[in-house]
Amino acid sequence: MVLIRQDAWNQDEDLLLAETVLRHIREGGTQLAAFEEVAEKLSRTSAACGFRWNSAIRKQYVAAIQLAKKTRKDLKRTQLQTTIIEPSDQESSLTSIASHKELSSAEQLEWMDEIISFLTWQKNKINSDQTLTEKTSKLHLENERLTAELAKLRDAYQEVREDYQVMIHAMQRATHREKLNK
Repeated sequence: MVLIRQDAWNQDEDLLLAETVLRHIREGGTQLAAFEEVAEKLSRTSAACGFRWNSAIRKQYVAAIQLAKKTRKDLKRTQLQTTIIEPSDQESSLTSIASHKELSSAEQLEWMDEIISFLTWQKNKINSDQTLTEKTSKLHLENERLTAELAKLRDAYQEVREDYQVMIHAMQRATHREKLNK
């Protein structure tokens, strides 16, 4: 027979309960599974763990719970991306998505929202990539135009420089002749 504790909770037990529940949330597990895990470690009932969590501990970890949920959401999104991104493996992707049919209705809705969110993100990324491609093409054309214009300006500069050198040389010769004629 397993002894069930009925004494007060201490700080270490509260911390173990919080860490375990947050880990389960992050990893996509249930709080009930976390309560059962903690109950086994602390020789308490899972109901006692659930009551302790809901009555005292949860309020102290509101921000951590939100972060854990965000981490879980990001993990699901990453899993979804690796499932959907590979276009060569669409059949297995559909199978993977269909394998989530054992989820509850609420979880299925959340999963579908994640899929819609991911697909919207993917569409925006593609649109952005197309826009960038168009901008890049325009910039290449502008670069070619400016390069041609620069080449013309260099040629004109070289011509002016050569004319200047000829004029300087003519001036030097004229000055030299003038000195000789005096």
